Amino acid sequence: MKKLKPIIVIIVIIGVIITIFLNLAEQKGMVTLKKGNFDGKPLPIELHHYQDSQCGMVIDSLEYASEVIAPNGNTWFFHDHGGMVKWLEERDFKDRAKVWVYTRDTKEWIDAKEAYYTRDESTPMRYGFGAYKNRRDNTIPFEEMRILTLRGETMRNPKIRQQLIKSRDINGSN
Repeated sequence: MKKLKPIIVIIVIIGVIITIFLNLAEQKGMVTLKKGNFDGKPLPIELHHYQDSQCGMVIDSLEYASEVIAPNGNTWFFHDHGGMVKWLEERDFKDRAKVWVYTRDTKEWIDAKEAYYTRDESTPMRYGFGAYKNRRDNTIPFEEMRILTLRGETMRNPKIRQQLIKSRDINGSN
């Protein structure tokens, strides 16, 4: 029994810690999923109250926000377009989902496939993609952004980051 006492104490302590964290999450009322969005329109994101569905970080800005709406009306929220792409790629409804991005130039939600993306911005998860409604120099369409993300050719990759920053400095963009 003496050998079991330390193990029991450790299990109780871990249980208390887990209970405290779960209670804190419930009290904050953090949102990662909303159900019943059958209209397929972007939902308002209350800053500091919604969490990124891929990484769990709190969404504190709409600057690089995106939303994915499944055919069943479930809506997930993201604070970096690259994380959204990686998350969506693992879903069986990826080709049927409605994807919205918040644009940096017009400050509105638009269909992600109609947006243009820069590659070298300082985004929350360091993927580097900023969404724009209006085409600008050095922007790419959604499908190219998606492919680059899945290949790992983003600002998260040190070699790619170095190339993009060097190109930005030479071209004077952003």
